[in-house]
Amino acid sequence: MMERLQKYMARCGVASRRKCEEYIQNGLVTVNGITITELGTKVDENDEVIYNGRKIVPCEEKVYIAINKPTGVITSVTDDRGRKTVIDIIDVKERIFPIGRLDYDTSGLLLLTNDGDVYNNIIHPRVEINKVYEAVVKGCFTPDEIDLFENGVDIGGYITAKSKIEVIETFKNKSKVRIIIHEGKNRQVRKMCKVFNHDVISLKRVSIGKIKLDTKVGEWRYLTDKEVKYLYELGDEDV
Repeated sequence: MMERLQKYMARCGVASRRKCEEYIQNGLVTVNGITITELGTKVDENDEVIYNGRKIVPCEEKVYIAINKPTGVITSVTDDRGRKTVIDIIDVKERIFPIGRLDYDTSGLLLLTNDGDVYNNIIHPRVEINKVYEAVVKGCFTPDEIDLFENGVDIGGYITAKSKIEVIETFKNKSKVRIIIHEGKNRQVRKMCKVFNHDVISLKRVSIGKIKLDTKVGEWRYLTDKEVKYLYELGDEDV
């Protein structure tokens, strides 16, 4: 069966489909000895695909992992500054990559896989999957601020989509809130809170859609069959 080169590469565990597109455009991929730099090429398993000098083949086993990422760990496969990455924590033989990101200073639920289709089911903009965060922020949101927050915030040239925020607990000079968004802009929650002068003190993601954070900080687990089925049902980029 013929499939797009970037999808084939993702199925081989090289990286996410979007990242594989970058590799193709940067001239790092050859098909049957020909360097490919434009998207649209289709291949099957009889073609010889070379990425960065190495022949790639489809992964024999798909893996799906949830980790409770600690703060101070990079959401990346490698880091040129020598910092600890989530891959350093997870002990599996398969080559996996993170689905989305969590900031260096943010902890909580992160999914990883070697399945490019599942990656795109979660990342694709048309899939509005809710991501729930718990944050401790400076001060306390007023009812007016909550209304403004939920109806879209300008975080610097970008107006966020509608969201939800709930005050869980208040302390002296700070409060704990639960925030639900379906976007994934860089440091989005922190930027949204900062607009109202409620700087984030700590931030943790507690769920992605129906998948909940249920391990201790730094621990990981395989997703259940039910959870994997749910991720497949979210839809596919190529439909």
